[in-house]
Amino acid sequence: MNVIVADLPEVLIIELKLFGDQRGFHLETFQVGRYTDCGVCRPFVQDNMSRSARGVLRGLHLQNPSTQGKLVSAMRGRVLDVAVDVRLGSPNFGRHVAVELSEENRRQLWIPRGFAHGFLTLSETADFFYKCDELYSPKDEIVVRWDDPAIGIAWGMENPLLSTRDAAAPLLSQVANLPVYGQV
Repeated sequence: MNVIVADLPEVLIIELKLFGDQRGFHLETFQVGRYTDCGVCRPFVQDNMSRSARGVLRGLHLQNPSTQGKLVSAMRGRVLDVAVDVRLGSPNFGRHVAVELSEENRRQLWIPRGFAHGFLTLSETADFFYKCDELYSPKDEIVVRWDDPAIGIAWGMENPLLSTRDAAAPLLSQVANLPVYGQV
């Protein structure tokens, strides 16, 4: 595997190695020793999978105080995946990283605790896989507006399909109870 440090240094882009022959292929998607060596060192406690149609945008989501680190990938299809630093006091507060994840490029994105996360489905459908280092906690969930001009994500789509909750999300400047830099 190849690890690339993203523009936000805590966010990692992980390129997986595919082993293929006439029978098909094998792809190792997680191995604790290698991931610990590259900085993804918390134990995972929950795996999730979602299927989305073209134009579906999920996000921007995070939890606090039960923050989650996430290792994410597109097992089928293509998505534009985004991580936003929303830790109060962070020198990178409000900055984001956007990376295309697909079954073809075999990339994963490590999204650390204290970052908001969202993705837009670019292909006809996409199966999206999440490994989380904290359990989902509905009472701790926070949603940030996907098109907040202060964050400035270039999604490449003006009218994505959103959940009612995501469509009504506040701007980052209006969100209370954000995680604090150095405490997550």
